[in-house]
Parts: sequence; structure tokens; C-alpha cells
Amino acid sequence: RGVLTCESTHKQGMETRKTTEPTIDGTPREEWFAAAVETYAEPLYWHIRRMVVRHDEAQDLMQEMWLRAWRSIGSLRGGNGELRPWLYAIATNLCLSRLKRKYMWQLVPLEDVGRKLSESLEASTDLDPDSIEVRFQKALLALPTKQRLVFNLRYYDELPYAEISRITGMSENTLKTDYHYAQKRIRELMTL
Repeated sequence: RGVLTCESTHKQGMETRKTTEPTIDGTPREEWFAAAVETYAEPLYWHIRRMVVRHDEAQDLMQEMWLRAWRSIGSLRGGNGELRPWLYAIATNLCLSRLKRKYMWQLVPLEDVGRKLSESLEASTDLDPDSIEVRFQKALLALPTKQRLVFNLRYYDELPYAEISRITGMSENTLKTDYHYAQKRIRELMTL
């Protein structure tokens, strides 16, 4: 069924008994998970940070993401080849849920959240508001949330469309279209 298996035998006196020590692809679960954290902690932090903008929120979501990954590790299918999209999907869903929850009480639709995040960016940065970095980030935040997500995954994380499709549940053609429109809109906003 999945990659999580149990394979351990203990001898106790004259009797041999089986225990259930989980392994993943033959590696003890804790060891495998520690390697996953070491490998993906930084790229996932930046993925989350680009979605929610603020460092403290990104840190909170990282902790929640790793807890969810640990608790649901049995749902991982396909071994290490599916690990990255699985982790990114958990992180992405947490980000989208947080953004919806955070701005829902203000009656801000998810597609308008970028404007609020842009205000947060302006308040939290030490950079010149007219610098290319700030202008680029503001242009990104002006995109609809799903386009921004696709752009971030493709541009910053350099993920192939097939993997982004597994993360988002969207078809590759839709992703390519969203990415194209995101690039076009960013160029337009950067020239204003």
C-alpha cells in the first residue's frame, strides 16, 4: 500500500517476537524524517515565506507543516520520489488556509489578500520602497493567489510542471497558462 512498513524481530529469552518498528524504504522512520527535514527545511521555509510574507508566520507554519507531515507520514505514496511534492502540498495547503482564515474576518476575498500582504511587506522591510526588490515583490503580491503560487513554485523553487501539478492538483496546461500570465502581469507592473 504505502512506503511505511514494519520489519523488526526481537529475541527475548527462548521466545522470538515481532514488534512494529516503522521503517520507510528500509530506513527507520525517525532517521528518514530527520533526513527529510534536513533536506527540505530551507526551501520549504522560503516557499511558505513567499506566500505569507512575514517571518514569524512562516516559522509558525513551518512547525505546523512538519507536525502534519510526521502525523500523516503513513499517507505518503511512492517513497522518496514523492516526498518533495507531498511536503510542498502540505505547506501550500497550510498557507492557503492561513491566508483565508486570517483575512476572512476582514471580508477580504482570497484573491485580494495580495494587497494586504503588500501592505505588510511595506511595513516590515528596511529596503527602499522604490528598489527593484520591493517593486518585484509588490508585483508578485498583486497577482491572484493561485498565479502567485504557480509562479513561486516554478520560478523560485524551479519545480517541473508535473511536480507542481501533484502539489496543486491543477493540470500542467493550466499551470503553464497561469505561469505565462503571471510573467506577463509582473512585467507590466514592473514598468509602471
